[in-house]
Amino acid sequence: MSSMCHSGIIVKFEDAHGGEGDGELSGCDCGDPLTSEDSMKVTALVISSCLAWACLGKPQFPEQEKDPYYWNSWAQRTLKNALTLQELNKNIAKNLILFLGDGMGIPTVTAARILKGQLSGHNGEETELEMDKFPYVALSKTYNTNAQVADSAGTATAYLCGVKANEGTVGVSAAAVRSQCNTTFGNEVTSILKWAKDAGKSVGIVTTTRVNHATPSAAYAHCVDRDWFSDAEMPVEAVQAGCKDIARQLFENIHNIDVIMGGGRKYMFPKNMSDVEYPGERKHMGTRKDGRNLVEEWKERVKSLRGHYVWNRKELLALNPNNVDYLLGLFEPGDLTYDLERNVETEPSLTEMVDVAIKILRKNPRGFYLLVEGGRIDHGHHEGKAKQALHEAVEMDRAIGRAGLLTSHYDTLTVITADHSHVFNFGGYTPRGNSIFGLAPMVSDVDQKPFTAILYGNGPGYKIVNGVRENVSTIDYNQNNYQAQSAVPLRMETHGGEDVAIFSKGPMAHLLHGVKEQNYIPHVMAYAACIGQNTRHCLSAESKAPALSTALPSLGVLLAVTHLLC
Repeated sequence: MSSMCHSGIIVKFEDAHGGEGDGELSGCDCGDPLTSEDSMKVTALVISSCLAWACLGKPQFPEQEKDPYYWNSWAQRTLKNALTLQELNKNIAKNLILFLGDGMGIPTVTAARILKGQLSGHNGEETELEMDKFPYVALSKTYNTNAQVADSAGTATAYLCGVKANEGTVGVSAAAVRSQCNTTFGNEVTSILKWAKDAGKSVGIVTTTRVNHATPSAAYAHCVDRDWFSDAEMPVEAVQAGCKDIARQLFENIHNIDVIMGGGRKYMFPKNMSDVEYPGERKHMGTRKDGRNLVEEWKERVKSLRGHYVWNRKELLALNPNNVDYLLGLFEPGDLTYDLERNVETEPSLTEMVDVAIKILRKNPRGFYLLVEGGRIDHGHHEGKAKQALHEAVEMDRAIGRAGLLTSHYDTLTVITADHSHVFNFGGYTPRGNSIFGLAPMVSDVDQKPFTAILYGNGPGYKIVNGVRENVSTIDYNQNNYQAQSAVPLRMETHGGEDVAIFSKGPMAHLLHGVKEQNYIPHVMAYAACIGQNTRHCLSAESKAPALSTALPSLGVLLAVTHLLC
């Protein structure tokens, strides 16, 4: 039961569960009498609230959902599918794909699911994300060695290198101290991308952030400060002590990463060198103090190896993947733009980048490892822009679907997870089909103002107007860059500390179950592919698990013989 009290009057209305009662809601202040003008305003708000709740009495869902057969038959189909999982896929994983939704906590997954459905004209709640279709789900504990609520650098070291680390550091153990260059040496740890490359597989990195940002950098760099993007961001003492910036390590640490796509152009070029897309704009000019042109150096190194450098969507989509063995695509000076604001003429979508990457990498008969980051989910949340964050999550889900069409679960282990969550949530007893960006169907019983279903625990959306909370009904809360209201004012919203989901399918996916430490993830992936330190089981597995390429021709012969006999 929900109630609102004004000047000693108890106003009753039906709650979200259909119950009704009376009595004052705990915390409702009915002590001070209201003026007649205030009473009129409050009455109008209460009537609006009651009308909204009254609407809940009307069916807000498909007619078929009234029939128990609908739910029972759906559950039985789900059960039938679940029973097939009793036959575990213990094949050797030829290919490994890790999709990392930066900041994609469970509330973000749920909200993205609803948004995906609503974009297709449905209520949204019943929609399936591509990741929802994965048969195995686990929880990942995200804390860093020195932080209860993690950052993206220490977590990347965990799910890529297999060891937990301190916040702000990439590719080094917890013995390394942030920003202290001399603690780098001797504390380096290698990633599953390197294990795959050493095993003869092709490897790739695709991200919507800078390619030298926290998540991708842990795949190849060893750096005690995630912000050392180029030597321009490093202390002089660190450079003199022999520490390398992250952009430089991208090209020097692991010999010829096969596919690299994302943003971060300016960190690859000499200081003050004009950007190809934004000529003359100082903020987009090259940053490197050492005068090196890392892109030209890369092009020179791979010119006889069918290597291609591209900086826009047109160039990328003009490539024939069959004729490309190495690809460097840098599509912005910094991070890529939000998908909602993306220039479709010049900047590829995450799905398009994943499509090209897999088509290049899968030519290797030994298979591939691909890291894909939906990195700007995190940025949208930090800015309090839930609409940007959720559209980024929906786009990553499209990319997951595309990867599924280009690979097979028989020989490809695909894992989807997040590095951490955010203090993002949605609630307010919203009715079925309520716009995920819409208002709750009630007003606050404290300040008598409406509120959006989406709220943040802290962040830039904290707004006080004339000493009271901003009335969201007076502004456009559906605009792309609307900053949802927050409880605590901060310039940037913070990460959340709760566990995040791990979705998996393919060989050995069943090993990702229960509640696990985040650094467990690459150990399972390496075990599935027989790379890294877990290889002893591989000889027996090879004899038991026929490759799909040999199994399918046998099936074809069987069908042909059957046809002739019939």
